[in-house]
Amino acid sequence: MKSPFRRPLLLLASLLLLHFSGHSQTSLAGNSASIQAHRPPSKKSAGHILTGADQMERYLPLLKGRTVAIFANQTAIVGSSHLVDTLLKAGIHIAKIFSPEHGFRGDADAGEHVNSAVDPKTGIPIISLYGSKRKPSATDLEGVDIMLFDIQDVGVRFYTYISSLQEYVESAIENHRPLIILDRPNPNGFYVDGPVLNPKFKSFVGMQPIPTVYGMTIGEYAKMLIGQHWLDTAANAAAGDAKVTIIPCKGYTHHSRYILPVKPSPNLPNMQSIYLYPSLCLFEGTAVSLGRGTDKPFQQFGHPSFPKNLYHFTPASLPGAKNPPLLNQTCYGYDLSNIDVHSVTKGRLSLQWVIQAYKLFPDKEHFFLTGNFFNKLAGNDTLQQQIKDGLTEDQIRRSWQPALDNFKTIRKKYLLYAE
Repeated sequence: MKSPFRRPLLLLASLLLLHFSGHSQTSLAGNSASIQAHRPPSKKSAGHILTGADQMERYLPLLKGRTVAIFANQTAIVGSSHLVDTLLKAGIHIAKIFSPEHGFRGDADAGEHVNSAVDPKTGIPIISLYGSKRKPSATDLEGVDIMLFDIQDVGVRFYTYISSLQEYVESAIENHRPLIILDRPNPNGFYVDGPVLNPKFKSFVGMQPIPTVYGMTIGEYAKMLIGQHWLDTAANAAAGDAKVTIIPCKGYTHHSRYILPVKPSPNLPNMQSIYLYPSLCLFEGTAVSLGRGTDKPFQQFGHPSFPKNLYHFTPASLPGAKNPPLLNQTCYGYDLSNIDVHSVTKGRLSLQWVIQAYKLFPDKEHFFLTGNFFNKLAGNDTLQQQIKDGLTEDQIRRSWQPALDNFKTIRKKYLLYAE
């Protein structure tokens, strides 16, 4: 039977990219943790991006003869095969699979409780870290010699894979297990923008004081978590003995425009949605639909109360969006599926659409949902008030700048790839 992890997106691109080769060892300033990464040098040449997982010669020797636990989902591919299948064929013993939000197969709804199970293809136990718990326990890791992490991220603070990364790193350090992170390019890694999270608004959709779009790969972000002592108390205390190895991408820089070969989650089906996601996800904290339950999630927005002469769509119950907001209600609004995102947004996060929607919404008191979720996404309680007060996007942006400048200084210490 054909593996369900071999279904690529119908997205093809021919890109001229910068190619790096070679490696060196890096360590974290301020402690003696063994954080290794094959750092690409600055020499440039035309080439093709290879993910960490693609470079099996760099990590297979570390796995041979050892019992492995892997954190992965449908994005962990090597060529056209899933990493789990590839490692099993190479004779690697995988004892357990850990899975994030949306599950191992990537088909669960956003926020949906995911149960643990057994993979029907391989018979390997799958332990959900987006259900009754969020990090592997000591019991989960009994008999495990080494931990592996391979998931495609999209480079946005409220996309929960980086929160899962943090807790997986913490578990590895606290349980004295070596960890290998197979790095993947960040499709939004070419800019840094948005408000920096205020720690008062820490949640699983924002755990650290980073901007909405932070311009780092999973590997770079893991280095920052450890180097800045942003892990939990126990992991920070044990970080000096941590053994974390990062297998970096080859041929990637922060100027690269990487086209994802597999959709990272059910409602990010293409690159247009991935580029719009940092801006449109703010609608999750409002009464406005952003297209869940349609064929254009994160590529349109609307509401039944908007003017009836606008573009319209109707959310329906679909796989990955079983009960979307405004289910079966005709929403009037805007189709962004064919815009040139980078020209319209000037290559940054854009507030124009949420500001426009607020102005159109007739019942201003009920535009923002109760429960504080908009503030968790924003990372503060000021953005909501700024929109209510009628501030322009430029005025709001100026309020972000001091914290953004400070973050960019911190970020530079942990970059593995040229800017």
